[in-house]
Amino acid sequence: MCGSKCARAAQGGIRVSKKQDVEKARYWRTTIRAAARSGLSIREFCRQRKLHESQFYWWQRRLAAARQAPLSRKQSSGAASFALVSEEAGTADAGIELMLAGGRRLRIARGVDEQTLRSVLAALEQPGC
Repeated sequence: MCGSKCARAAQGGIRVSKKQDVEKARYWRTTIRAAARSGLSIREFCRQRKLHESQFYWWQRRLAAARQAPLSRKQSSGAASFALVSEEAGTADAGIELMLAGGRRLRIARGVDEQTLRSVLAALEQPGC
């Protein structure tokens, strides 16, 4: 008998190792960043890379939830928080990403027009935003 591992497999509960989970998450983080930089629709990006679009969105939600989990435990002071947009070295065009109330994000590309940015930030300060 091979123990509880075989029992889980026989019951359909095959367990993936922690290392494999980390590697998959790393792969999908990189893939999701590549999709954002590609300028393609998610559908076209997935088609070109032979990825399942539903799997792409599942991982996008899972990774976003993992990033939000530590933030949701803190008391919100209303102050803006900042998040790393890219972990890749040498990614100079990444800009910044503002995490807004309700889990909304505002991505600001490097070199954005200052007046446009001021207008967007002013609109966000309006009640109800």
